[in-house]
Amino acid sequence: MQRRPEPELMDEAQQALAYAEADFSRTDQALVEAILQRLQVSSLSVKNVVDLGCGPGNISFRLAEALPSRPLLAIDGAAAMLAPALRRQQAEPGRWPGLRFLQACLPLEDGVLSGLPLPFQPPFQLLISNSLLHHLHQPEVLWRAVRELGAPGSLVVVRDLRRPDSPAALEALVARHVSAAPAVLQRDYRASLQAAFRPDEVEEQLRQAGLSCLRVQAVEDRYLDVSGQLD
Repeated sequence: MQRRPEPELMDEAQQALAYAEADFSRTDQALVEAILQRLQVSSLSVKNVVDLGCGPGNISFRLAEALPSRPLLAIDGAAAMLAPALRRQQAEPGRWPGLRFLQACLPLEDGVLSGLPLPFQPPFQLLISNSLLHHLHQPEVLWRAVRELGAPGSLVVVRDLRRPDSPAALEALVARHVSAAPAVLQRDYRASLQAAFRPDEVEEQLRQAGLSCLRVQAVEDRYLDVSGQLD
């Protein structure tokens, strides 16, 4: 099945509300546990974290609780997607003291991070991204950001959807995972699966970006993970 790009920014209020209210707790927690496991294996002492394409902050909040003493900068380009995250943070002041949200698009403009407190500036020791890659019309901007925001030894964990082989396989995934979801989520899920990359395509992106230190792995029936430490 050929890739069909979708809009880069999810800036509809209806979309943002649907995603903020949806129950992704199982997959969100599984990703956070995978990140923490990779941290343990790497024996890396993490000083700060950046979450690229954080959306409504599902992963950001969970990771901020798991790593409470580490400054975590969560970045997204869509104000509508950040709005639920900011409301949640403001409703419980003090619960996530090290978490900071920033509206910005990739590629990051020069100086966009320089006005932040030093702990929220690069280099970051842990770089994560969940479900951003398939939104990008030029995926190389993500890998360039990884290189620019990290440093040798930094741990990278990127999770995204994996494009199915056929329309029939796509519809099977929709039926299996979002059949009870609101129509807007089903629509976006179809579009995201069509816009997602195959593992071999991501491997070629990494090769071109000079990031052969990262490895691509198929996960479950619909995801792919990119992980490793920068050289």
